[in-house]
Amino acid sequence: MTRDEILAASSMPVASPSYPKPPNRFIGREYLIISYESDPDLIRAALPEPLEPAPGNIVSYEWMKMPDSSGFGDYQESGLAIAALYKGEPCSFSVQMYLDDEPPIAGGREIWGFPKKWGIPRLKVIKDTLTGTLFYDDIPVAIGTMTYKHRSLEDQLDAVRDGIGGLNVNLKLIPKVDGTGMDVAQLIGYNLTDITVHGAWEGDARLHLVPHVNCRVADLPVRKIVKARHQVVDFTLPYGRVLHNYLA
Repeated sequence: MTRDEILAASSMPVASPSYPKPPNRFIGREYLIISYESDPDLIRAALPEPLEPAPGNIVSYEWMKMPDSSGFGDYQESGLAIAALYKGEPCSFSVQMYLDDEPPIAGGREIWGFPKKWGIPRLKVIKDTLTGTLFYDDIPVAIGTMTYKHRSLEDQLDAVRDGIGGLNVNLKLIPKVDGTGMDVAQLIGYNLTDITVHGAWEGDARLHLVPHVNCRVADLPVRKIVKARHQVVDFTLPYGRVLHNYLA
């Protein structure tokens, strides 16, 4: 294997790459997003500098069903994001993500710094209720429920699309092989592109989070549910960019 062949590889293992090179296209991606007020001190502790908490102390718990994602396949995901500010610009900081598919775990961590771990999330409609669950091994750690398509946002789809296209931020960490620190310590920004919103709805919701030492979704406790949204969208996930280099 030559140097050029090595550098042309998309990912490890070279003989059977875990994922191809981005961008990745997502078709019919379905969301349940429950936004709530949480503890301001815990939010501040979870946000890496130079990010600042956005007004309102808002955390969003999300379930995502990806039936058609290029390079990654068919999988589901669940996790937490904090509403924040980067140099005054509103953004969403990913705190924890749990999913059931190896390629997006490996690719998400290695390229964009997504905080992904293995878990078993499920989003489905049960009778009259949009229902999200997350299991870590055999333990249920999150349950979210929302009324099914009670209030359509058909007249606000442009605003929904603009919100989806906003700044998203991850903390990317890659340790040195000799254990002396980090090879990479960066704040990564990215914006989704080529967004189509097929539908969006709001409704009443409830969220129950269970403390677990290895799946700490309950570490940002629910004080008050603010809103809930169900949406189905297409978009492209492009490469990201470095917003802040902690090793500079």
